[in-house]
Amino acid sequence: MKRTWPVVSVALALAACAGGDYRPVSDTPVRIGPPYVVRGTTYIPAVDPTYDMLGYASWYGSESGNRTANGERFRAKWITAAHVSLPLPSYVEVTALDTGRAILVRVNDRGPFAGKGRIIDLSRGAAEELGVRAQGHVPVRVRIVAASEKDRARLRKGKPARARPRLSDAALANLRAQLGAAGM
Repeated sequence: MKRTWPVVSVALALAACAGGDYRPVSDTPVRIGPPYVVRGTTYIPAVDPTYDMLGYASWYGSESGNRTANGERFRAKWITAAHVSLPLPSYVEVTALDTGRAILVRVNDRGPFAGKGRIIDLSRGAAEELGVRAQGHVPVRVRIVAASEKDRARLRKGKPARARPRLSDAALANLRAQLGAAGM
C-alpha cells in the first residue's frame, strides 16, 4: 500500500500538467464578468447584440497551452480571438478591410490591451484563416453574429466555420473611409 502512494501522486501531478484543470470547450456558461483594470484602463464586459466596430486586429500565438480568460486551454491553431468586453464565448465576424475576406471567430479570451485602435487579437489560426498573418496588424470590421449551431460546433473543435461572403468593393471603400474619418 505504501509503495503505490508515490506512483499515484506522480500520476495525479502529471494529469494536472496535461491540462486536467482547464475548462472544457463549451458555449455554456456564457461569462460576462465584472469590470477589470489593465495598465490603468478600466474595461467593462457587457452584452452588446449590436456590436459592430471598425479598428485594427493583431494576432498572438506564443501563449499556446495557457489558460484563456474563460478557463479553456489556448490553442494557437484554433480559430479564436480575444476581446476586452464581449461575453465569453461570443461569435464575431471579422472582415479584413484590405481584402474583404471575412471569417467567423469564437471569442474566448480577453485583450488586446496595447495599441491605439486595436479592437481584437486573433489567434494564429484565425489570422491564417483570414489571410492576415503576414501583416500582423490589419484594419478590420468586427461585428457580433448569431452563428449557426453547425458553425459553433466546428469552432468549438478548432475547425473553421463555413466560408463567409466577401464584401463588395463599394462596401469595403465605405468602411475604409469610415475608419480613416475616425482618425485610426
